[in-house]
Amino acid sequence: MKKLRIPLLSLILLPSFISCGHIDDFIGDGGGGDDDSPIEMNTVDFKFLNSFQVGGEGAAEISAFDAYSQRLFVTNAESGAISVYDLSNVGSPVYVGDIVRDHVDPPNSVSAHNGLVVGAFENKDNFKEGYVKFFDSMTLEEVAYAKVGVLPDMVTFTPDGKYVVVANEGEPNDDYSVDPVGSISIVNVETLASYTLGFEAFNGQEESLEAQGLRVFGPHANLAMDLEPEYVAVSDDSKTAWVTLQENNGVAVVNLETKQIESILPLGFKDHSQPGNEMDPSNEDGKLELRSVPTFGMYQPDAIAYYTVNGMDYIVTANEGDAREYEGHPGFIEEERIKDIVLDPSVFPDYETLQAEENLGRLKITTTLGDIDHDGDFDELYSYGARSFTIWSGMGQLLYDSGNDIAMKTLDLTPEAFNGGIDDVDDRSDDKGAEPEAVTILNMNDERQVLFVGLERNNQIMVYDITNPSSPEFIQILSNTGDVGPEGLLVVDAADSPTGETLLIVSNEVSGTVTIYEN
Repeated sequence: MKKLRIPLLSLILLPSFISCGHIDDFIGDGGGGDDDSPIEMNTVDFKFLNSFQVGGEGAAEISAFDAYSQRLFVTNAESGAISVYDLSNVGSPVYVGDIVRDHVDPPNSVSAHNGLVVGAFENKDNFKEGYVKFFDSMTLEEVAYAKVGVLPDMVTFTPDGKYVVVANEGEPNDDYSVDPVGSISIVNVETLASYTLGFEAFNGQEESLEAQGLRVFGPHANLAMDLEPEYVAVSDDSKTAWVTLQENNGVAVVNLETKQIESILPLGFKDHSQPGNEMDPSNEDGKLELRSVPTFGMYQPDAIAYYTVNGMDYIVTANEGDAREYEGHPGFIEEERIKDIVLDPSVFPDYETLQAEENLGRLKITTTLGDIDHDGDFDELYSYGARSFTIWSGMGQLLYDSGNDIAMKTLDLTPEAFNGGIDDVDDRSDDKGAEPEAVTILNMNDERQVLFVGLERNNQIMVYDITNPSSPEFIQILSNTGDVGPEGLLVVDAADSPTGETLLIVSNEVSGTVTIYEN
């Protein structure tokens, strides 16, 4: 096996910005103080710095910054490449070129560390092993590759740079006749030894895990086949990884030293009938309001981030939600609107009212849960995503869920963007609301931890202080006119930043733009 040698140190858019302290503070243009006032250490006040066009839809999904080369690497599904930009002058990024792989599908993810860039590439035959490919950040030449699992969807370097960890989603084909196993790969960067970990050892625990809120529901699938790893977060000491299992409503815990999946953490469900968990379930009620509804939300996180306070591990999930929709024959489609199902009248005596489009009729739910007595009608209702972010302990204990805070803050401060963006206000209320999809965390001198949450449908970034994991504090909302579909969030620490200040880099998949904010 080839030994990998790490390289030696050898259209601008108009910004619109909403800046807030706590909810009772002001809304402004990013100001809030005299420019000559002294800046307190660890102050959080991100402002628009620059935005540039990578391409059209799909051109800017995930970005990685390499401090050594001062370059940004952006997965570009439109061109089928990783697009590379010199950010040494952030005010005027320079396009360097593309990393293009012949006969390989577009990269799904990218990560960078100390002059080395890694991309995750699925096999042309989607049901065979994929690859991670390593490139020199300066020459853009491929220096090595390693095989991983089926459909690698996310890749990240460990903080120490010794390994890359890959979430291999292993999705089925369109008619659901082939369903590869999901897996997690660990690749040694120096030796290129690749370890792909499956979930077969947990097949015997399926019933117990399902009872705690894990979902195993694909046609004829056992647990190992059904799990679909989505996104990876790694501890600061590079010893542990947490991997979201989005469709399955769980998180896997991986020991990177022993190269074993230690546990699966079922995430359970969120009760939207409880105070603080209210939501807007309809886009046909002519109202922008939150209300208590008799449904349960499946957390189903997409992105996940790690941080530590006083030696304790915490993970934060963006609870986007996701349904399986495979339209081949026979295929598999799990979602229905509540108006199109049969409700148990003994549980829902007001079912006719509930199923009106202005009430719950438009809300999409899964048909794989809720028929408790298997008599063909629904006794419980389970919708997609929790419309929130959640802070969990490293072992999966729920410490804080933002409840309806995302909806409340956006409705109060930016009603024109509520549940659907500037042009489609309220349009996504019957789906998954604002769709919190991306999360990343800024560690400010080990004294303050700041969370960024990307709202895919609102085209906004929410900022919270999460230093106290049980009591986060809202700080501000970021947005930029023209950005659509924030998919990837990336923090560049001040020590690595071209400007000497902390940067937040947002990759917007739909608009194909990359936007940079500075603290």
